[in-house]
Amino acid sequence: MTQIARESLIVQKFGGTSVGSIERIEAVAKRVMKAKTEGHQLVVVVSAMSGETNRLLGLAQQVDAVPAARELDVLLSAGEQVSMALLAMMLNKMGQPAVSLTGWQAGIETDSMFNDASITHIDPRPIQQLLAQDKVVIVAGFQGMSDEREITTLGRGGSDTTAVALAGALHANECQIFTDVDGVYTCDPRIEPEARRLDVIHFDDMTSMARNGAKVLQLQSVEHARENGVPLRVLSSFEDGDGTLVSFDSHVSAEVVGVALKSQQTQLEVALPIAELQDQLNLFGVSCWCQPTTANTTQLVTANEQLARLELVLAGKMRPLAGVATLSLVGNGVAALVEPVCAVLAKAGIQVQQHTCSTHCLSLLVSDSDQQLAVNIVHKRFVVETESLDNRPLLAVS
Repeated sequence: MTQIARESLIVQKFGGTSVGSIERIEAVAKRVMKAKTEGHQLVVVVSAMSGETNRLLGLAQQVDAVPAARELDVLLSAGEQVSMALLAMMLNKMGQPAVSLTGWQAGIETDSMFNDASITHIDPRPIQQLLAQDKVVIVAGFQGMSDEREITTLGRGGSDTTAVALAGALHANECQIFTDVDGVYTCDPRIEPEARRLDVIHFDDMTSMARNGAKVLQLQSVEHARENGVPLRVLSSFEDGDGTLVSFDSHVSAEVVGVALKSQQTQLEVALPIAELQDQLNLFGVSCWCQPTTANTTQLVTANEQLARLELVLAGKMRPLAGVATLSLVGNGVAALVEPVCAVLAKAGIQVQQHTCSTHCLSLLVSDSDQQLAVNIVHKRFVVETESLDNRPLLAVS
C-alpha cells in the first residue's frame, strides 16, 4: 500500500459488509491495530452491519408505509451504534484502548432535514482530546444532531460523508474508504465483467459517477472531499492494495472514464404542467428527471423507493408507465457521443427514450429489460475498445 508518514492522522471508514459479522469486525480491528502500530493516529467511522439498515426500515414500514421522519432517524441511527460499540470492544480486548462515539458525541452538527441531513459544522475537540490520550476513536457514521438537539441521519451512504467531513475538520493526512471492492471501476463489476479498476480518477468524473448510480462512493462525500481538498482513497477491506485515488490531476480525465447505472426506476405520467410539477417537487424536496409531453402533462422518472412519497405529493395525478433505468457515460466531452451511442444501441434493438448531456456526463433512459445489455454494449464499445484503439492506459499516479 502507498506509504503515509508515521505519526500522521488517518480517518478510515468501513462499510456494512466490512463489519457484517463478528469475524469481519475482528478483521477490521486487526487492520486498525496494524495502522496504529505503524505510528498513525486513527479515527474509524463505521456503517451499520450489512442488512441492518434495511431491516430497521422494514420494521418501520410495517408500522407505517411512510414513517414519521423524526422517528425514522431515531430508529435508523441505532444501526451504526451497534457496529461502533462492537468494534471498540474488540480493540479493547486486543489491548488497544478505543472509545466509541455517536455522531453527536463526536461533535457532528447538521441541519434539520430528517432522513437527508447535511453536516453544517464539526467541533473537533471531543475527538482530539481522545486522540491525545492515544486512543483509537470509533465514530458512528450516517448521523449527527441538529441545532434543536434532534437526532438526524445523512441519507443512504452517509457514513462516507461522515468520514470525509471528519477528515476535513481534523486536517487528516488521508481519508480511506474501505469497502467490499478494491477501488473504483469503469463500471460496476457485478454488472459488467470486463470492468477495470482505475488507479486514479479525477474528482469531476468521480462526482458524475456517484451522482449517476456508481455506489462505491456516496455523492455528498465526494463533493465534500472536493470542496475541502481531502485526499480520498477507496480500498478493499479484504485484501491489500493501493486502491483508487480520487485526484485533482487534470491529466487523468479521459473521454469516457466509465459507465454508471441507476436501476429500480419508474417512468410516470403526471397530469400537471412541468412548471407546476417542478414547484411541487421542490416544495417536498423530491428530485426527478422531468420532461413535458403536452402543455398539461409531464413525464418523470423516479427511484422506486420514492413512489410512496410521490403518491402523497401527487395524489390522483400520476400514472405509472414503465420500469426504466438510466445509463450514464462519464468523462471529458461525452456530450459529443450522443449520436454514436444511440446508434450502437439502436443496432442492438435498444431504444433510447430520453437523454440529457452535461460537460462530464451523458445520461440515457432505457427500458429496465434492456439495461444489462445496454451497459455491456456501451462499456465494450466506448470504454474497452476506445482504450485499446487509443492505447490509453488506465493506470496513472497513485
